[in-house]
Amino acid sequence: MINKKSKIYIAGHNGMVGSSLLRVFKKRLFTNIITRTKSQLNLLDQKKTFNFLKNNKIEYMIIAAAKVGGIHANDSQRAKFLYENLQIQNNLIHGSYLAGIKKIIFLGSSCIYPKKSKLPIKEEYLLTGPLEYTNEPYAVAKIAGLKLCENYNNQYKGNYLCLMPCNLYGPNDNFDLLNSHFLPAILKKIYTAKKNSKKYVQIWGDGTARREIMHVDDLAYACLYFLNIKTKNTHINIGSGEEFSISDYAKIISKIVGYTGKIKYDNKMPNGTHRKILNSKLAKSYGWSSSIKFNKGLLDYYKNFLKI
Repeated sequence: MINKKSKIYIAGHNGMVGSSLLRVFKKRLFTNIITRTKSQLNLLDQKKTFNFLKNNKIEYMIIAAAKVGGIHANDSQRAKFLYENLQIQNNLIHGSYLAGIKKIIFLGSSCIYPKKSKLPIKEEYLLTGPLEYTNEPYAVAKIAGLKLCENYNNQYKGNYLCLMPCNLYGPNDNFDLLNSHFLPAILKKIYTAKKNSKKYVQIWGDGTARREIMHVDDLAYACLYFLNIKTKNTHINIGSGEEFSISDYAKIISKIVGYTGKIKYDNKMPNGTHRKILNSKLAKSYGWSSSIKFNKGLLDYYKNFLKI
């Protein structure tokens, strides 16, 4: 069991997920949170990563460090996404074993599941079919990380847990249109269109793809919750159960922003996986469930966006 003075390393604390973890743990008055910027510790460097984990006597670790992005970033930097994510997680997971860290949480993504999974997606559907091509390198890396944790548990009796969240949004999101995920891209496009009095906004795909969405703070609280309990499972889905089509998200955001122009869809651009809502019954059986509803979370999200 962790306590307020436990030495906890948050890998990737500057990203959306990592900064949420830092915010939530500080809110809960944890006093011994360890962070390092990329300039202080390059997680691609195996020797430096191993030495850092050992010398700082880390007790618990949450791996939020990763190279991430939307469809365009994933599909245009395939080798980089695969190499960097494999290297970062291998260094941290094996380094945890060498340093004797009590427990780690490895964060993945719903993209690890086959493109044509049965819905809602259960943990057991992993590796039962082909992946979505556009984000295959990222997904393969995350699957490798999950399997590495699973086998370190099996061979070395480790205490490594893998949480697989649905699509996330929240403070410190990436709004770069070439590299962002779908929700920040839609928000930025619609906001910019309103600001510039544009008559229409063009969005990738045909608008029919459906996505489950969850506020990033829900994931942070899930990490805190699961650090405190024992689980028989290495791999647990973390979802909200709230799912809408891309066209629905565009309409909801248009209403919040106050944009009255048309939404057009670019059918020449990829949709990605058509639908991938998670089955989160396993997480609920352990006593965790999402608590931030999308309508409230989106209003806060928009307010944070306006501050950028």
